[in-house]
Amino acid sequence: MKILITGGAGFIGSAVVRRAIGAGHAVTNLDALTYAACLDNVASVADSPNYAFEQADIRDRAALDRIFAAHQPDAVMHLAAESHVDRSIDGPGTFIETNITGSFNMLEAARKYWNEGGKSDDFRFHHVSTDEVYGSLPNDPSVRFTEDTPYDPRSPYSASKASSDHLVRAWGETYGLPVLLSNCSNNYGPYHFPEKLVPVVILNALAGKPLPIYGDGSNIRDWLYVEDHAEALLCVLQKGAVGRNYNIGGDNERSNLDLVQTLCAILDRLRPRSDGRPYADQIAYVTDRPGHDARYAIDPSRIRDELGWRPSVTVEQGLEKTVQWYLDNESWWRALQTRDGVGERLGVKA
Repeated sequence: MKILITGGAGFIGSAVVRRAIGAGHAVTNLDALTYAACLDNVASVADSPNYAFEQADIRDRAALDRIFAAHQPDAVMHLAAESHVDRSIDGPGTFIETNITGSFNMLEAARKYWNEGGKSDDFRFHHVSTDEVYGSLPNDPSVRFTEDTPYDPRSPYSASKASSDHLVRAWGETYGLPVLLSNCSNNYGPYHFPEKLVPVVILNALAGKPLPIYGDGSNIRDWLYVEDHAEALLCVLQKGAVGRNYNIGGDNERSNLDLVQTLCAILDRLRPRSDGRPYADQIAYVTDRPGHDARYAIDPSRIRDELGWRPSVTVEQGLEKTVQWYLDNESWWRALQTRDGVGERLGVKA
């Protein structure tokens, strides 16, 4: 299969690129190379004859038409997006332009290409989204997000992703474009850009800096190892029913405080502090994020029962793999620490 993957130099996108190439697919990686992108993420597959790279912005419709015509994909996996909630609070405009207008351009370019190709029954447009579109849950383990949960976005980021989800569904209903949607829980793992919680904690710990926890650390997330997510996305693309949406979760709910304490314990074993003290001593509680959702949790029954996908690791196993990867790949993350906003507290201007 020839797959056009947008955002393939980002965190989740690059995991999908690597797995798709490994599975024998031909991949065109379309990425604008914004601050969070890194071509080193796909260096392991960049020399494959099945890999091609196109530097382009999804806001540039002419570039999209050219890329569709040149590469003739059988499917699109649309992951390109601005994704950091704190940055969306400080500067929502970029999120509107990229996540909404950019997705509109992708849909229109795909529709034009699909129409001109005779509306192939095999073509697929897979839009990759987030569980944040559903809003916040009560602290009740019996209540989780399902595919039928009403949308209730609370941040500029989640509102922009909810908007793009609605556009994708509308293009499927109105124009018959063969679309698929997936909404995932919090990802973590190798190549995670160092502005999100897990890499921030690991790198701050190693640098002897405070480990920031918003509010009292009670906010709960369902954690999904990025390699598991990449496998799930390809499963949805190949086996999912047209027009269907699939929630992808790790079945690993943890509070932010629990997660940070787990990371500290792993670091205590793998890279002990020189003074012998625990990394948990560096935990620092900071002012909470405006509009911080209390809990996210996904019910993955549909993708498990219909497509047979399950996560392969627990959060403790995945975090161990992740910490070891950061310890082994210092040159990768060192090079990213000078990029705009990295290491700063963002999202406090509301």
